[in-house]
Amino acid sequence: MTPTITAFERSPDGGKGLARDTRVRWALEEVGQPYAVRLVSFQAMKEPAHLALHPFGQIPTYEEADLALFETGSIVLHIAQRHAGLLPDDANARARAITWMFAAVNTVEPPILELATARILESDKPWTRERMPLVVDRVRDRLKQLAARLSDADWLDRAFSAGDLMMVSVLLRLRLSGILNEFPNLAAYVARGEARPAYKRAFEAQLAVNTGKQPTG
Repeated sequence: MTPTITAFERSPDGGKGLARDTRVRWALEEVGQPYAVRLVSFQAMKEPAHLALHPFGQIPTYEEADLALFETGSIVLHIAQRHAGLLPDDANARARAITWMFAAVNTVEPPILELATARILESDKPWTRERMPLVVDRVRDRLKQLAARLSDADWLDRAFSAGDLMMVSVLLRLRLSGILNEFPNLAAYVARGEARPAYKRAFEAQLAVNTGKQPTG
């Protein structure tokens, strides 16, 4: 059965790949799984039908036969476990790839989201000027640790995996801040992720929703 995911009818980023459905699209493209997309408005996301799929009223969701999932980490892990291509065959390497998935969303993403919140939603608050350096430093601390671990490798654990897919997706949120450029190996790592044909197809599909232009791939 072809799975169906939900995505923004109109993404807040204008289709620049930051909406979380891009991660799920990318995973599906990597494993060669066709999928359908149901677009939802901000109003529809708060209505009972969508809340039955996602109790927090967000996107994406994933539906396949009688299975319904929410949270990108869970969805990408399900895809990676069901299809070849995103998790290694070796049991230990597979466990490490899953660990990197958790690290991306639990350790690296929270300070990045805190920075986005401070810059976009709290920029007019009287305490923002004093708080901002602290928020930026927390992001830099995580990036220093990640950059040290990656070193000069192409991917986090030899071959590309779902761990890299999630980590690159998280790091992409830093592009407009300029902080990523302070870590050349991480900037190159993200560029390698974006260069993957599956990512390009996912990005173009998400962009097409917001521009009305059909994907070229």
